[in-house]
Amino acid sequence: MSALRAPSGSSNSRTDTSNARVLFETGLPPRWYLPKPDVRMDLLVPTGTVSHCPSKGQAHYWSARVGDRPVEDLAWSYRTPLPESHKLAGLVAFYNERVDLFIDGRLQQRPVAKFSR
Repeated sequence: MSALRAPSGSSNSRTDTSNARVLFETGLPPRWYLPKPDVRMDLLVPTGTVSHCPSKGQAHYWSARVGDRPVEDLAWSYRTPLPESHKLAGLVAFYNERVDLFIDGRLQQRPVAKFSR
């Protein structure tokens, strides 16, 4: 994976990494998890949103400003993933329904899923 950029034509790249991990889950598009050191965490704002996945654990979310508008809960991570998902520790994922995702320099089509807005 070469780059992940913010939605709506923003030129502020949120991350650029060659160390991404892809997670395939039933009924969802592939999710790209990125090492936190490769993510511009200074451009993300923690939110109070928390969700729970029975196989991964508790997720905490971040929002980002894109131009003049906030994009709520754009990214998430599992601070302490469950043992079966321990490889997600220290990684951040973005909703690829809401960001421009480039893999090897090629823009990927945004999936349409229940998290699309």
